[in-house]
Amino acid sequence: MCGIAGWVAFDADLTHQEETVLDMTRSLRTRGPDASGTWTGRHAALGHQRLAVIDLDGGAQPMTAATPDGPVVMTYSGEVYNFVALRQELRGRGHHFRTVGDTEVVLRAYLEWGDRLVEHLRGMYAFGIWDGRTDRLLLVRDRLGIKPLYYYRTPHGLLFGSEPKALLAHPSVEAAVDHDGLREIFLGVKTPGAAIWRGMRELRPASLLTLDRRGARERTYWSLTARPHTEDPDATTAHVEELLSGSVREQLVADVPRCLLLSGGLDSSAIAGFAADTLSGYGERLRTFSVDFQGHTDHFTPDHHNVSPDAPHVHEVVKHLDTDHTDIVLDAGDLARPDVRRTAVRARDLPIGCGDMDHSLLQLFTAIREQSTVALSGEGADEMFGGYWWFHDPALRETAGFPWLTAALGRTRQERAFLPEDLAPVLDLPGYAAYRYREALAATPALDGESPAQRRSRELLHLHLTRSLTGMLERKDRLSMAVGLEVRVPFCDHRIAEYAFNVPWSLHTAQNREKSVLRAAARHVVPDGVLMRRKSPYPMTQDRHYVPALQRQVRDVLADPDHQVFALFDRAAATRAAHVGPTDHPRPQALRAALEKFLDLHTWIDLYSPRLLL
Repeated sequence: MCGIAGWVAFDADLTHQEETVLDMTRSLRTRGPDASGTWTGRHAALGHQRLAVIDLDGGAQPMTAATPDGPVVMTYSGEVYNFVALRQELRGRGHHFRTVGDTEVVLRAYLEWGDRLVEHLRGMYAFGIWDGRTDRLLLVRDRLGIKPLYYYRTPHGLLFGSEPKALLAHPSVEAAVDHDGLREIFLGVKTPGAAIWRGMRELRPASLLTLDRRGARERTYWSLTARPHTEDPDATTAHVEELLSGSVREQLVADVPRCLLLSGGLDSSAIAGFAADTLSGYGERLRTFSVDFQGHTDHFTPDHHNVSPDAPHVHEVVKHLDTDHTDIVLDAGDLARPDVRRTAVRARDLPIGCGDMDHSLLQLFTAIREQSTVALSGEGADEMFGGYWWFHDPALRETAGFPWLTAALGRTRQERAFLPEDLAPVLDLPGYAAYRYREALAATPALDGESPAQRRSRELLHLHLTRSLTGMLERKDRLSMAVGLEVRVPFCDHRIAEYAFNVPWSLHTAQNREKSVLRAAARHVVPDGVLMRRKSPYPMTQDRHYVPALQRQVRDVLADPDHQVFALFDRAAATRAAHVGPTDHPRPQALRAALEKFLDLHTWIDLYSPRLLL
């Protein structure tokens, strides 16, 4: 994985602007710690930070293909998993290769097919190609939005980069946030194309953007479609098993040490099972890692959704598959450290408010990076196979609104109680959420003659795949790349998404169990105790010292009455949260979430000094 950046200006000579492009590129250093490079031409300049994963000696970037009419230059991030087959096809069409990795394959695919190269790529990727033959820029992002790509239009061109920080490093971009940006910060739904910074956009998943002197044009090259499902249950199970095992096999290809993130749940355990089978054919043993907290299993307190600790199930899978396993055990005191929060907020460029769930993931990745460069993870299964509990709650299924927000905030108006009185009505988050929900719902494809129940199930799946999964993938990408770890997500193969989206809901919920199709497909590789385990979310520390540590930090901020955070978070609400006894609060999780949001906002403002356009 890598970091990419670029600048196109039709009104300037960029051959003398290398230092600016270097600044943009250096901001992404953690994404590519192994090498750095730039290319400058008259109207375009590209930068690249490399994390070497395949073809360690031959994949330097930006990569240039010389043609009689001018250079074609690419800066590329990601992995195209079918690159070997593509290289063979391109050789048959007369192309010659100097390297053995996927980067040159993508560049040659553009020379052969132009913008239609997207029809041939399978994987996770974001890249920019400057075509010096026509003075034209092409930006491309993978189908499910696994790899990020942002851009910023200028009067005579465009800036782009893997993360907003690369664009903010350019002198023409102001770190300003308007009302729409604040709505995105507080909503809890990732609107396709939106970026919180004024004037900045995220290239939508499955989209490409072209820029020339006539202007910029963005179009979608792939989307989910509704199709009849004609296979019986046994054939459906076999098809899912074939797709998933094939995706895992493709994504194990690397020239560096690789491993798997194991939670003890169905999703990661299924990937582990297929990966262990594949590697055993090469005489290799699968390496696995899991995260835990000191004393978490011994003092675990179940609730409605967290019914069991992960560790016993992790070890059941490890024993079943004979993996080379490491438990990364974290301390609650370390999770609450302000410097850890600072690193997580800088990695995401956003005050998300996930707190220890981000901090523990960051520390897990840091520990893994000492031994591996590539890790496989289980994101996407719940969105594709209907794994979240609100898919199966009759009342929540029929309630208008994003179901994960309704589950978290209730069915009433979804206010954020911590917003200042003068800001809440201006942002109108309930109205904004309703608007975005209607927009998302209208984009859901359907089949003629579908029953209302099947139609609603399809809507819920589509909402998650287009408005929730991208946020999960962004979290995993940003926190892993903050330490130079490449995380691959086998469930997020677009062929799996296409197929699962059209499986009848009755098969997804056979025998009154969620993710029934996936359970059946994984039955040969996952132990029974894990195969039938109820879904448990990513773990949070239950250490009783964690929330008081957050409260002390909030009280420290309250001592600075002029801090800009109080323009976004009501001072009285922060004061109450900082002083109430954690066990006295009627909703302990709401208290914890408010503390995390406040501290993330405070940290974000200190890091970015944003101009808030209130």
